[in-house]
Amino acid sequence: MERVVLDPARWMDRPVLAKQTCAQMAGEGILIAALDEAGKLNPMTIGWGLFGWIWGRPVFTVLVRPSRYTYGCIERTGDFTVNVPPVGRRDLVEFCGSVSGRHHDKMAVQNLSPLPSRHVTSPGIAECPLVFECKVIHKNDVVPDELGEDIPAHFYVAGDYHRIYFGQIMAVSLDDPYWRAHES
Repeated sequence: MERVVLDPARWMDRPVLAKQTCAQMAGEGILIAALDEAGKLNPMTIGWGLFGWIWGRPVFTVLVRPSRYTYGCIERTGDFTVNVPPVGRRDLVEFCGSVSGRHHDKMAVQNLSPLPSRHVTSPGIAECPLVFECKVIHKNDVVPDELGEDIPAHFYVAGDYHRIYFGQIMAVSLDDPYWRAHES
């Protein structure tokens, strides 16, 4: 399928696309993906993330716990892709959020294809109509003592505090029908 590649600033100027991405992330979830040591793409579901301008650059910020297989993948590659699945693919999002890439090739099980990236080593997922290529420009660990007092008891019962990755958005690609549906 033909894809449209946008300069990240051009995507950021499309409030309809940004709003839909936020809604899908908070609703069904979206996927981040990075290559593992064997060169296998590992997608993981996320429901938390931010995008906007930081340090004069378009940035997608994601949170990954050290216990997750994806954590080691991003640490090794220094990059990741953010992949917005087609609406209604809750099955894909649930699978990638409940099965570890340590023990399963999620791409093969879900019959997904890698989408070569132009600016980072980790591919996107071809079946996702919207893909962001992100290069890590900063990372920071959540500091437990700096959290609001109700947050650890609710989100960190096991003490597995997230690492926050600030990924500069290097490119955005959309499949042509998705782009046409959100052009204006």
